Amino acid sequence: MAIAKAERLMNLALCLLGTRRPLSKRELRQSIEAYVEAFGPDRSASGSDDSFNRMFERDKDDLRELGLVIETVENLDGDVGYLARRDSNRLPPITLDAEEAAALGLAAKVWQQARLAGAASGALQKLRAAGLPEDVDPYEAHGALEPRIPVHEAAFEPLMLACRDRRAVVFEYRKANAAHPEPRTVEPWALECWRGHWYLAGWDRGRGAERVFRLSRITGRVRTRSGTFTAEVPDVVTVRETVASWAGETADRSALIRLRTGSGYPLRAKATSVRELGEGWDELEIPYGHGLDAWLVEFGPDVVVLDPAELRADVVDRLRAVAKG
Repeated sequence: MAIAKAERLMNLALCLLGTRRPLSKRELRQSIEAYVEAFGPDRSASGSDDSFNRMFERDKDDLRELGLVIETVENLDGDVGYLARRDSNRLPPITLDAEEAAALGLAAKVWQQARLAGAASGALQKLRAAGLPEDVDPYEAHGALEPRIPVHEAAFEPLMLACRDRRAVVFEYRKANAAHPEPRTVEPWALECWRGHWYLAGWDRGRGAERVFRLSRITGRVRTRSGTFTAEVPDVVTVRETVASWAGETADRSALIRLRTGSGYPLRAKATSVRELGEGWDELEIPYGHGLDAWLVEFGPDVVVLDPAELRADVVDRLRAVAKG
């Protein structure tokens, strides 16, 4: 049914755009196949005439909501006709400066490993044909560094589509301190990349709360579920802020850890101080925020928490949970 309506609207739009003079309802009814099949070419019955008028008015309103400018013209005899002038339905010229073109080029490069790569490339080609400055190469990086956001996780594409279509998903998820994955039913809100990793924010139905999931910890296939969302989607989804707080980026206190020499480079990058202890160990002071214990567990035997005591206890508990399986 949706395909039939879309085809009917497209045919009506093409008919209104292609005419040089206003067309009456009768002429449109005779020209568009969907109207002919549904109501016949002529006004044979008042019931059929009323049904056609209602459908035509709905179709005309739908096209106007989509942005098509439809004019209503009355001739000297009082007959009403409709047309969509091309000059009224033509987009203004596209003008991009060098910085805007460079931003679009970099955005296209971001998706080179995803399914959107072809669409992004085609969009840039259309912009070039529509007036993109000839002296600007949107694919040329303006600087020595070229931004790349890898999309290796198989879960990325189904989750991206689920976010777009507002459909709940089910997947197996392995937490940092768990030996085995657990099933999760999530209403997905947004995907975002932070520090080279993709994260999904959404409503976890099983926990009854907002959660953020790292895509690399999703195992197996992502399956969609029918039905509407049970929780309201927030206007602003703060994926990066949530993950940053877990990693201690927004912490207001510090933790002291021992780190094996030559390991834990992400920890070294965020350390406020580093001191060599000798015998293959260094001492680091790092920001301490919510979720730091889960992050430290990922480094296994290369990290030993010295202070504070509650952080050390949390890390030990998580390691014991992993050891028990």
